[in-house]
Amino acid sequence: MSMLADDSAVMTKARELCAAIADDERFLELQKQVESFLDDEAAKLMYQSVHERGSELQQKQHSGVELGATEIREFESAREELLANPVAKNFLDAQGELETLQRAIGKYVGLTLELGRVPTADDFAESESGCCGGGGGGGCGCH
Repeated sequence: MSMLADDSAVMTKARELCAAIADDERFLELQKQVESFLDDEAAKLMYQSVHERGSELQQKQHSGVELGATEIREFESAREELLANPVAKNFLDAQGELETLQRAIGKYVGLTLELGRVPTADDFAESESGCCGGGGGGGCGCH
């Protein structure tokens, strides 16, 4: 039987993990913060404006154009205003926490696939040291 078959042990555990996440009290709080943001047109417009302006400035800088003090100050002011908005701030915090959770779970699963066993704390520390970098080897005797 394929590990991806609906009734396989792997897919059953994956659904159990997803259910545990979806039922977690903190996840539900984070989801409410995201929904509050999505329902707040002013916060969304402010976020979109700051995001687009930040991308423009980054693109200018990347192409070698020196940014002016005024445009930097204006961007920082708009960013501070965004972070002063509690709905936007909660959204950004929730987004960061959810992305961190997703990366942590992905890393856990990735190391399991790479090592062929459940990773230990030492395995995580080793992958953080850059020896293997989680990329499957690297010639440093990590396996």
